[in-house]
Amino acid sequence: MNLRCFILSLLLITLLSTGGFAQNASTTQGASEFDAELAKKLGADEIGMKHYVLVILKTGPNDGSVEGKEREDIFAGHMANIGRLADEGKLAVAGPFSKNDKGFRGLFILNVATVEEAQKLTETDPAVKAGIFVADLIPWYGSAALMATPEIHKKITKPMP
Repeated sequence: MNLRCFILSLLLITLLSTGGFAQNASTTQGASEFDAELAKKLGADEIGMKHYVLVILKTGPNDGSVEGKEREDIFAGHMANIGRLADEGKLAVAGPFSKNDKGFRGLFILNVATVEEAQKLTETDPAVKAGIFVADLIPWYGSAALMATPEIHKKITKPMP
């Protein structure tokens, strides 16, 4: 699957899972009413969408050369950076890919309007700084409902001992 197909698949999944193809509310039994306050809070436009930047993290040139405690510390920083970006409202979604032949390691969907803003945020990641990951950044237009994900995620994550 090429990157373009992957992005289109991601968009389709997002639209289907967030009601992007929902029927007209007046003809759908049990459909909720438009919530202008929630739409504003999430940054939605008139069709419930907003601009993001999709970041594909790929295996970087230094991946094999960083080992042991140094690697553990870098990945601890990577996870802390993800948490910080989510807490600041800059990160909608993040997660790793399963092993694949593309060298894709993970993704971020950043709540910024430009690739330049996303580049600055991506450069704060210790794994990117160390060259373990390199990032491809692509403007993306998706459901504003993704901005509710970090808050929901906190509610479904068990505390670490």
